[in-house]
Amino acid sequence: MNLILTVLEVVAPVFILALIGLIWVRLGHEYSVTFVTKLAMTLSVPCLIFTALMNTEIEPQALATLTLASIVAYVAVGVLALLAVWAAGLSMRTYLAPLTFGNTGNLGLPLALFAFGDIGLDLAVVVFAVMAVFSFTIGVWVVAGGGSIQKVVKEPMVAATLLGALYLWQGWQTPVFLTNTLELIGQLAIPLMLITLGVALGRLTPGNLSVNLVLSVAKAAATAGIAFAVGLWFGLDPVPLAVLTLQVATPVAVTSYLLAEKYEADSVAVAGLVVTSTALSVLYLPLILAFVM
Repeated sequence: MNLILTVLEVVAPVFILALIGLIWVRLGHEYSVTFVTKLAMTLSVPCLIFTALMNTEIEPQALATLTLASIVAYVAVGVLALLAVWAAGLSMRTYLAPLTFGNTGNLGLPLALFAFGDIGLDLAVVVFAVMAVFSFTIGVWVVAGGGSIQKVVKEPMVAATLLGALYLWQGWQTPVFLTNTLELIGQLAIPLMLITLGVALGRLTPGNLSVNLVLSVAKAAATAGIAFAVGLWFGLDPVPLAVLTLQVATPVAVTSYLLAEKYEADSVAVAGLVVTSTALSVLYLPLILAFVM
């Protein structure tokens, strides 16, 4: 009973904030998902990543191990997704990125924070940073059907990750006034992303429910299994192992839909995956959390 209550205490704030966004849009109020997502992805999330990496109290060896484990986990998930999409005869541009990368920002970061506190958030940011680099390099390249890799350098999350890693490695610190400002901006990220998730879900439709349900179940099972196995292989401690599993197993992100819309992939299909996998995550994320806690 205590475990159930603990899990509910962790997941309830996440889904309540998303529900606020859903109710907001159902009541007919205005909310620009594109604007808020751009604000989050170009300002608040990069600030959160940078300050979390700069101020992390994770041991360097543990940090390096988690980073390497995250890379291996996402590569393994990506290869499996590529094979599955190819075998099923689906469009790589439409399905590869959504099936590989999860909603580590909107759902993964707050879940880690509420479940494991500040250390959980620091660990989750490391996994999120690895995902962001992959997603906004290879992921964007796949969705766009090619293009210049120079666009990657201009992505604020990639720059924030590299800069935060440099500050961490050198032991540097920004001036106190700047650190406080960056942390305050970064604190916008989690509530903004959760409410935006709810708003986006309120506007999207589940599409071909049977196909999306099969893909969502397969993604949840494969990503959770791969992340947990990779974490065990690298000998991660319980909390980093739990955070890695939760982050990699998160459902399809709203940003996958926005990227599909931007680069003219099948955004309707991706929207269906976002809705179906997120609805399914209400059931499976608490189960994963109960298993790893």
